[in-house]
Amino acid sequence: MAPEEIRTAVIDILADIAPDEDLSDLKDEIDFREQLELDSMDFLDIVMELRKRYRVQVPEEDYPQLASMHTTVTYLTPRMVDVVAT
Repeated sequence: MAPEEIRTAVIDILADIAPDEDLSDLKDEIDFREQLELDSMDFLDIVMELRKRYRVQVPEEDYPQLASMHTTVTYLTPRMVDVVAT
């Protein structure tokens, strides 16, 4: 997947996890927790959805890499290079 496709995939996951949040003005450089009302369970849901939808394993020590859209896309790009967008 290209970085733009990964960004769209992450937004889709966020929309499912936090359906009441406005994701239209999401800033790439600001942590998700500062922009959205996400708790630790929501964050784990993001990790689980990445695993379920795209078979991407994110070890616990890498969770800080998923703090913002920019760091998430940067982290996932090499791990999802062979994933086909659906």
